[in-house]
Order: sequence, then C-alpha cells, then structure tokens
Amino acid sequence: MIQIDYRSQKAIYEQVRDELKKLIMKGILKEDEQIPSVRDIAGQLAINPNTIQRAYRELENEGFIYSVKGRGNFVSPRENAEQNERICELKQNFKTCASELLYLGVTKEELIDILQKGENSCD
Repeated sequence: MIQIDYRSQKAIYEQVRDELKKLIMKGILKEDEQIPSVRDIAGQLAINPNTIQRAYRELENEGFIYSVKGRGNFVSPRENAEQNERICELKQNFKTCASELLYLGVTKEELIDILQKGENSCD
C-alpha cells in the first residue's frame, strides 16, 4: 500500500503523507473510509509511530482526512472549506508556475499536453 524510499532526501513523514494523498486522490481510499491506524502503518513500515502521526496531522491540516476521537482517522469528503482554501492556493501556485514556464519558452500546447497526460515530461 505505502512504499517508502529510505534513500530519498525527502523526509519519511512527507513520503507517507504523499503516498496517502495519492491513494485518496485516485479514489483507492474513499470518502469517510477509515484509514489504517498509526500503529498499523508504523508496524508495516517498521518506523516510529510519531512519524506516521506527523503525516496524519499534516493530512488533516490539508483537509484530506479527519479524526474521530476514539475511532480513528477517516478520508474527508471532497467538499470541505479547508480543501476549497487549499484549491485556491494550488491554483495560484499553478498560475505562477505556468507563467514562469511560458516565460522560459514552454508553449501553451506543451502545458496542455502535460496536464492531459498527467506525467512528468522531463523523464
């Protein structure tokens, strides 16, 4: 389910957060579905539970999950105020990035192609 690259320069909690985000965005983890407990993931990956807790805290701050005291963590519904705020922030980041790419000579068609394929064209 979650894969960690121990040689990566990216922090382990960031890798866990990003892997869970991918599972949520791809619909593998569905709205209001309970996600594995901190202990379960920490045991599977053989890492400190505090690392997983930090990833979960960030996911909650970003609006991807919510916690229910005594029951665990669940995938947030897509329509939520925190997510709308995050969408606005990401759109602004996208505009800035797209403007810079256009300035550097990437064409609009190339940008559209990147968005349609959803892949990194530099690979």
